[in-house]
Amino acid sequence: MAFSFSSANAQRKRPVIIGYAMGYFGNIIQPSSIDAMGVSHLNYAFAEIKDNRIWLLHQKTDTVNFRNLNELKKINPDLMVIISIGGWKGSKHFSDAVLTDTSRSNFALSAVDIVNKYDLDGVDIDWEYPGMYGDSNLYRPEDRENYTLLFKDLREKLDALSVLTHKKYFVTTAIGGSLGFLQHTDLAAAQKYLDYISLMGYDFDESYDNIAAHHSNLFSPPDMPYIYSDDFCVRNLLKVGVKPSKIVMGVPFYGKGKIVNSSDNHGLYQIPVQAMAFWGGYTRIKDSLVNQNGFVRYWDDVSKMPYLFNEEKKMLIVYDDEESMKYK
Repeated sequence: MAFSFSSANAQRKRPVIIGYAMGYFGNIIQPSSIDAMGVSHLNYAFAEIKDNRIWLLHQKTDTVNFRNLNELKKINPDLMVIISIGGWKGSKHFSDAVLTDTSRSNFALSAVDIVNKYDLDGVDIDWEYPGMYGDSNLYRPEDRENYTLLFKDLREKLDALSVLTHKKYFVTTAIGGSLGFLQHTDLAAAQKYLDYISLMGYDFDESYDNIAAHHSNLFSPPDMPYIYSDDFCVRNLLKVGVKPSKIVMGVPFYGKGKIVNSSDNHGLYQIPVQAMAFWGGYTRIKDSLVNQNGFVRYWDDVSKMPYLFNEEKKMLIVYDDEESMKYK
């Protein structure tokens, strides 16, 4: 996945484009595989939490990847390399790690130590989710306040490091787009310590598994106001007081398929979904499915999204392409 932000940086007049470099499986990232000029920030994903401190799950390869990613600064001196902590599988222990002043301070210090040791440019928190169920994560009511206090601690400790190194350090977070996420956090307060808030603008369809809907649509259908969209989520962020300049909209580079009963509307918004039947990257979709192998491309002008439908298989595939990305 990658995050792109359309507003211009006031000084450089360049878009903020945050990409993820995945070292999660212990793989070595080759610098040549990344377009260094195509991104402004690279989040190295993911570090996890152990004993209330940041934990490099694959330390041997992680340290190599830190060096490799920093090599990209020879091509793009403005590139920022950031350690991302958590993710869907790695958020189990956030609640414990930030529960007390002492544990929270120790956790933030351990993160800053990693930044300093490996010459990184900041910390990204992908907590899924504060005060809410994620992937068997611990959660409690206190998460709402401690979520903000975590960023305060990170900001203060990184600012202290900045005095010594004369570098600017970033504090960022990735957030869910649901109303529940906004209710269990105080983003208006947290944003004071954050440079960017990356909105997960994908997997919207998981909020209504029984409807064959887009999973990353830009707009919601007027007659289906319960359907999530980027527009819906961004408006909610503005309502709770988040500054537009801090919002980064997340976009997916993968599609999802669903088997439906009816061919009405070429499968889109049909009920019920019989089964999930596809998960694949955009390259595969473009090279072997768009107007091939029985799949026909259609355009939803309301949501500003493409989709594929195979009449024989009754299979709908929702995804993003160049056209939808331009609208976003």
